[in-house]
Amino acid sequence: MTYKVLVSDKLGEAGIKLFEQENDIEVDVKTDLSPEELKEIIGQYHGLAVRSATKVTKELLDAAENLRAIGRAGIGVDNIDVDEATRRGIIVMNTPGGNVVTTAEHAISMMMALTRNIPQGTASLKDGRWDKKKLQGREVMNKTLGVIGFGKIGSIAANRARGLKMNVIVYDPVVTPENIKKAKCEPVSLDELYERSDYITIHVPKIKKTANMINKDAFAKMKDGVMLIHCARGGIVDEDALYDALKMGKVGGAAIDVFATEPPPEGFKLFEFDNVICTPHLGASTAEAQTNVAVDIARQLIAYLKSDTIQNAVNVPSVSGKVLEELDPFIRLADRMGRMLSQLSEGHIKSVEIDYDGNFGDNDMAPVRTAVVCGLLEPLVLDDVNAVNAPYLAKEKGIKVLESSSDDAQEFINLITVTVKTDKDTNVVSGTLFGKSDPRIVRINDFRLEMRPSGNLALIHNMDIPGEIGVIGTILGDHKVNIARMTVGQEEPEGERNIVFLRTDTPLTKEVLDKLETYPRTRRVIYMEL
Repeated sequence: MTYKVLVSDKLGEAGIKLFEQENDIEVDVKTDLSPEELKEIIGQYHGLAVRSATKVTKELLDAAENLRAIGRAGIGVDNIDVDEATRRGIIVMNTPGGNVVTTAEHAISMMMALTRNIPQGTASLKDGRWDKKKLQGREVMNKTLGVIGFGKIGSIAANRARGLKMNVIVYDPVVTPENIKKAKCEPVSLDELYERSDYITIHVPKIKKTANMINKDAFAKMKDGVMLIHCARGGIVDEDALYDALKMGKVGGAAIDVFATEPPPEGFKLFEFDNVICTPHLGASTAEAQTNVAVDIARQLIAYLKSDTIQNAVNVPSVSGKVLEELDPFIRLADRMGRMLSQLSEGHIKSVEIDYDGNFGDNDMAPVRTAVVCGLLEPLVLDDVNAVNAPYLAKEKGIKVLESSSDDAQEFINLITVTVKTDKDTNVVSGTLFGKSDPRIVRINDFRLEMRPSGNLALIHNMDIPGEIGVIGTILGDHKVNIARMTVGQEEPEGERNIVFLRTDTPLTKEVLDKLETYPRTRRVIYMEL
């Protein structure tokens, strides 16, 4: 199969060449398209590579009927409707490592330029003035830098600031205090950071929780004359509140690389202040960074489209092609188990419990878990279900997915048991591998059996009485249905019923199923197509 990829924003030439070198990839570079123009053509593409200019909205995704993956050449994905992409089964990837050094260095550069009035000095000299006394700066040595967000960029910025002999304090609710201390920085609360910092630099993503987090209340808690460096994402700093803080002198200066609206509108009021320096979102704009993110996103899109290898995804766990290859037999088994349970169960599904018993190595079993959920939901929802949107759809339906593991699988080297609880019943299916790759179902509820989970299948619960299996065979024979395989499982503990598993060469018609179900000693007939 040939996959089509659209590059809708300017991307480094090295990334374009990687796409062009792939025999199974066709790449089109079409930048500066209007939303309407992009919407008209997006339906033909399997992959989309963007930076920050393209807005991947719900309306665009409505038209993207073949889209499988979106690659963001950079870190922030606030220009992509990730929730909608996830619901549609579209993977969203970014490149978190490609421009981290560049962005951190830009924050430090902005801090130094702000401190020493470099842009103002340049402008005044070019205007014919010699404002030496007016533009006196300060030293950063022994000043306190507050770093909000200690991820890849924030931690590098902190490291560079320590090289300048600054005291670095850090607020990050996710990173442990121990890890912050290992970097020779001091972990503090957000309020303490506001109170102590001479400089504050922001390095958090733009999400609901961080939108306008640097607001009027935050500025009120800061030191008088604090310097603010903002090279994260537009909308994290409340620009109206910053304007007021600058006007009152609460903020001594601001260095801004990102804006709520980009480019800022004509007459943008923060430009009134001489102690505000700005750059047009240059944090990631170095030749090295643009090459890095272009190469990274091209490789990631190619790997996913051609081999389902997931790297740096923001809406699904990352899984290498090698791990997928090792887990493939278990993934196929788990999918069949999920499909069986969806047809065995009645009522609204409340929970799915997955138990791994035996030797599964050190593999992350997330793909197996996802396969169970995919198989379970496939017959139950109108949406296409895949590894990307299955967890999202399960959560949307209120289904809890639980996992446990044990080293002891008793008579099997490895055993997967899935229990589905609904508001009406509970059903259990266990499966294993025969050899290295042959999936088998070995338990259905209280019945032990051995069956390959594929084809046209019928599970018949009937009385354990001599001659009953012969009657079933006669009914099928009278309707010209050939039995490809028959297995009989006994109820445990020993009871009055057994379960007959049939694989037939042809699908069972309603007439045949009705005949089987109305036979007096049949308790239940479940027909499945796997």
